[in-house]
Amino acid sequence: MGIFNGLKINNKIIAVSLAVFAFFRAGSVQAFCPVCTLAVGAGVGLSRYLGIDDTISGLWIGGLTVSMIMWTLNWLDKKNIHFKGQKIITILSFYLLIVAPLYWTGILGHPLNMLWGMDRLLLGILAGSLVFWGTGWWYFRLKARNEGRAHFPFQKVAMPVGALLIFSLIFYFLIR
Repeated sequence: MGIFNGLKINNKIIAVSLAVFAFFRAGSVQAFCPVCTLAVGAGVGLSRYLGIDDTISGLWIGGLTVSMIMWTLNWLDKKNIHFKGQKIITILSFYLLIVAPLYWTGILGHPLNMLWGMDRLLLGILAGSLVFWGTGWWYFRLKARNEGRAHFPFQKVAMPVGALLIFSLIFYFLIR
């Protein structure tokens, strides 16, 4: 079950368009860098194009979602926009905007698309979100312990994207 099944839009065009849009909309200081977000977006487009299992695609969708949430929260802070429940409303809004259409179109919740009693795509989204957020948090902890500097160039990109790659391989061999 693929996300874009039934659509007559070329998946390459979608992936490139999203990547270009994200690149030009990126600010100078973000929770996750634009390169990292582009890599995640490209991973989603590539996995759909290649027909990779929804669990693995979900990992990348979850990572992209966390990245977009952090960008939004940083943008709101930068613009000095604050309201009660800002973080939880932002988080819930992004997941609702992603999961609800997938459910309404029948992509999520199909009885033949289950793994461990849960929809494959939803399982991947949840796992990818946790992995991406966790490695992002870990990066900032490591950086703080290293006098505010990364341990190696592009560590901010390598850690979350690398973790998603590792988990993609784990899921690939688990569901084979």
